[in-house]
Amino acid sequence: MSSDISQAFAHPEERAEASAGADPRDRISLRDHVVEADIGAFQLERGHRQRLRFNIVVEVRPAPAPLEDDVDRILSYDRLTEAIAGELAAERLNLLETLAARVAERILAAPQAMRVFLRIEKLDRGPGALGVEIVRSRAAIPLRVEDESGAATLHPLVAFLSNAAISAPDLSARLDTLAASGLPVILTVGAPEVPAPHSGQRPTDRRIALLAIEQNAWVLAARDRRCVVVASRTEIDWAMRHGQMLVWAPSKLVLDAVDGPKVHDGAALALWLAETLSAARLELHGAVSAPAGSRVPVRMVAL
Repeated sequence: MSSDISQAFAHPEERAEASAGADPRDRISLRDHVVEADIGAFQLERGHRQRLRFNIVVEVRPAPAPLEDDVDRILSYDRLTEAIAGELAAERLNLLETLAARVAERILAAPQAMRVFLRIEKLDRGPGALGVEIVRSRAAIPLRVEDESGAATLHPLVAFLSNAAISAPDLSARLDTLAASGLPVILTVGAPEVPAPHSGQRPTDRRIALLAIEQNAWVLAARDRRCVVVASRTEIDWAMRHGQMLVWAPSKLVLDAVDGPKVHDGAALALWLAETLSAARLELHGAVSAPAGSRVPVRMVAL
C-alpha cells in the first residue's frame, strides 16, 4: 500500500491506482456494501448485530477473447458479495482483521483475481466509522515445491544485474554475496548494449526483444560456471530445490503468461518474476531505476 498520507483515507480504488505498475490491470469494485453481523471482541458487542460497510477493489486478469458478453468468462461481482456472506456465515469472529483476510483469500481463489484491496468499517461503534484496510496479492501466495522432507516453501532472491555488473571484475564476489543469503538465487538481466533488429510488427519485435535478453543471459552464464540458464517454471522449481544459481531466460514464461508483462525493460521483467514467485526481495545491481508499484521489497545495490 502507498504510505503517502494523502492516500491514507482514499477509497480502495484510488489506493489501487496509486500502487499500480507501468502496465496496470483491469479492476472491478464493490462500493459501500452494507451488511449486519454479530462481530467484535468486546462483551457489549456479543449478541448484538452491527452494520459493516465493505469497499472492495479487485485487480483481474484480462478477460479471454472473444468475451461474447458471457458472464461466465469474467469475475462476477456476485463473487465479492458471496465471499463476504460466506465468511460471516462460517463462524462468529472477534476481529475485522480476521474477516478481511478470509474474505480476500476467498476472492483470490478465483482464477481471474490477482490483487485485492479491501476495507471494512464498523458503522455503529461511535460517531465515526472504525475500520481496517488490507491488500492481498496472488503473488503473496508462497511457491510450494516438494522435496525429500515434504512440502517446503521457497521465497527466492531475484537479482537484476545491469550490463556494467555483468562485465565488472567483481562479478564472482557479487555472486558469492548473493549465494551467502541462504535463499535460492535467480539472476535476471536486460538486453545487451547492441541494438536489436526491428521488424515493424509488434508480436515479432516482442520476441526479438526477449531473445536479446536471453543472449545476455548466456553471456552472464559464461562468466561464472555456477550460473545455469533456465526458461520454464519446471526448470526453475527443480533448480531451486537443488541449490543451483539460476539465470532466467524470460521468453517462455512471459509469452505463456495470461497476464504477462507487456514491457521489455529488464528491471520491470525482474519485478514481474519476483512477484510471480513471491520472492523474499528483488535486488537491482547497478545504475537501474526501481520499477514503480513494487509488491515485493526492493533493494538497490551499487557497483
